[in-house]
Amino acid sequence: MPKSTTAAFDRNLDALPEALRWREWMRRIEAVLFASASPVPRADLARVVGQGVAVDLLIDDLAAELEGRPYELARVADGWMLRTRPAYAAVIREAADVAAQEIDLRAFDLAVLAAIAYHQPVTRDGLREIFGKEVSRDLIGRLHDRGLIGTGPRSPQRGAPYTYVTTNKFLVSFDLETLRDLPDMEQLQDAGLTGGAGGA
Repeated sequence: MPKSTTAAFDRNLDALPEALRWREWMRRIEAVLFASASPVPRADLARVVGQGVAVDLLIDDLAAELEGRPYELARVADGWMLRTRPAYAAVIREAADVAAQEIDLRAFDLAVLAAIAYHQPVTRDGLREIFGKEVSRDLIGRLHDRGLIGTGPRSPQRGAPYTYVTTNKFLVSFDLETLRDLPDMEQLQDAGLTGGAGGA
């Protein structure tokens, strides 16, 4: 039976001098964030550093160290992640294989996604009221398959229909830290993203 690697894991690094210990904890956090496809919560990061160590201070020091690099440390929902800086978006699209990461949604899909973001948790009936027409299960399925929405609590309405909510991937995809960073509804109306046109 193979040995557990967890038993050999040294969180506290007591054998290292204090300055080296801090730097190693920063490297551990950077490695975890680099390897993770989704934002990593503080509680998970705390598992790789010394007990009682201030993860927020390590995060601040790591963010400062990454100044001037093509990627940055970003807070998303209840966690952190590494992401490339917007200034390098065109360069990455030109040379890197990022096709699987592109959202590629139709205009009406984006409008429905925006409605879910602003009105969540919302049912399909609620979306029909917003747009004045039925929102198809296929459209909901496309958003769900891309990980942009998930199911929320059952509605207290008759039949207890499912509600829909946005996900952390939605925040990541639209460069938002929290839903409070959503643009004003007037901005969406000016951009034509609040309903009416298009097919489901």
